[in-house]
Amino acid sequence: MDRIKAKLEQLRVEADQATARAEEAEAKVKVLEQEHLSKEQEITSLSHKLSVLEAENEKIEGQLVTAKQGRLEGESSSKDVENLQRKIQLLEDELDQAEKNVKETMEKLRQVDVKAEHFERQVAVAEKERDAWEVKYEEEKAKYKKLQSEMADLEASLGGL
Repeated sequence: MDRIKAKLEQLRVEADQATARAEEAEAKVKVLEQEHLSKEQEITSLSHKLSVLEAENEKIEGQLVTAKQGRLEGESSSKDVENLQRKIQLLEDELDQAEKNVKETMEKLRQVDVKAEHFERQVAVAEKERDAWEVKYEEEKAKYKKLQSEMADLEASLGGL
């Protein structure tokens, strides 16, 4: 009887542990999903910034072409061209940095996706373990009730002696 109670207590503890592990994994998944969402927003922001920079770069390149034509025609000074070239160089550097950031963010996002899938698998395994323990618990509970009934019948028959 004590062994059954101990076994039931052990099963309860294991079920509680499995539930705790499942909840912990779910919390980790939520954190990773939040990180994933944050990275997606960062990517969107960087993509927008990249498109703005590209448009500005095209505009400045257009201005550079105009400045070069003006220089040939004597309408523009070499100082304006140098300033525009520096701006283009700065914008190209910013563009390169933005592209690098996008690549890094995409890699991090991919890693987060891999981690999220890993944790989802762990959650599924933990849930299966929990379900198995619940089934075992129900079986042990039924055995316990059956043994109690048999013990009560045995007491009654011994009591009649």
